[in-house]
Amino acid sequence: MQRLLIVLLAAVDAIVAAAIGLAVLLAPLAVIWAVAFGTNADWGALWPSAATLWQFGHGVPLSVVLPDALVRAVGLDPSAASFALSVPPLLFLGFTAIFAARSGRRAALAGSWISGVLSGTATFAVISALAALTGGLGVLKAPLWLAILFPPLVFLCGALAGAVATAWSEGDGGVIDRVQDALDRWPDWAHVPGDIVRGTAVAMAGVVGAAALAVAIAGIVRGGQSVALFESLRADGLGVVVIGLAQLAYVPTLVAWAVAWIAGPGFAIGAGTAVSPAGTVLGVVPGVPLLGLVPDSSSPWALVVVLLPIAAGAFAGWVIRSRQVSAGVESGIVPRVVTAVGIAALAGGSGALLAALSHGSLGPGRLAVAGPDPGPLALALGLEVLVGAGILLLAPRRHGDVDAAWIDDDRDRTADRLT
Repeated sequence: MQRLLIVLLAAVDAIVAAAIGLAVLLAPLAVIWAVAFGTNADWGALWPSAATLWQFGHGVPLSVVLPDALVRAVGLDPSAASFALSVPPLLFLGFTAIFAARSGRRAALAGSWISGVLSGTATFAVISALAALTGGLGVLKAPLWLAILFPPLVFLCGALAGAVATAWSEGDGGVIDRVQDALDRWPDWAHVPGDIVRGTAVAMAGVVGAAALAVAIAGIVRGGQSVALFESLRADGLGVVVIGLAQLAYVPTLVAWAVAWIAGPGFAIGAGTAVSPAGTVLGVVPGVPLLGLVPDSSSPWALVVVLLPIAAGAFAGWVIRSRQVSAGVESGIVPRVVTAVGIAALAGGSGALLAALSHGSLGPGRLAVAGPDPGPLALALGLEVLVGAGILLLAPRRHGDVDAAWIDDDRDRTADRLT
């Protein structure tokens, strides 16, 4: 495919990704504006509101400065009139990253992934700059340089991940192929980088899947508390819709907190609080219905959940070992040790990234500390995945019957494809 066409398609992908994210905010906000304000609606504030929330959804921290009149009318402490809001709804960030990965994969399959990634990122950066320059609000303020930088950075990371992964498996006739050719000079090590990334993906899929399941179970077990919090807000129909949509956007953030919980370190909802399998210490929790899913106590049996990351690491080790055996390229002990350590290191880094994205401030005072701590989560998750992956990658394997079983399975699959 011609490079110019790849560049244009990548730019279109970036435009579509940004347009969908902004439209998801603009559509409900327009309805809210029309219903809440009617003919007196200030439609000029619609776009700045949507743009600011879109930036916030990509990890841009906001400074909230409440008007003095509102502070006096509500009876708030003047010290709570200004605060930071930096725990983002990860739904928007996740959508952009996934859409960008799709764009990067398509550019890699077309044969010019570098041009595609650069074009898509540059286009997304232009849209981000326009949104930052035209979307300022008096109450919610975002640092201009962060508002311009963070959204295209998210797109760049997603596009690079999709492009490099595709180029590694399919070839690109360029830099990735040269790297693989260089690795082929050391046969025992040639497959190690790919095994590390593949194993990390399997392990993190297992951990995040377990965290999502934990959130779903909490929704079943503690759904009554969330409903009670909803009722205590005494919101009208419009308020219920607004609160419901906001909580939906925060579900991925809650899943990131659940990752920290099943790994052991847990998370905080305010200074001096802790929610973990080892124990729960909570003060006054904000009356947000979604936080009703957070357990207010713990049991010694809850420590069993730390076996889930170990199991995810073991499954990753089994997948890698199985691929090596079936391909007839099982390496020696040292490459397998490096593979296990690499999987653990990348898994720990992934956990730290999730914690960094979901950690920050939820409001004034003690709520300035919320979410998991990246350091402890990285250490705990890395060690747990290392234990699981190490068991399956380093354990001695029986020869003879096991090898024959692998060979028979491969022969059966080959025969099925031929017939």
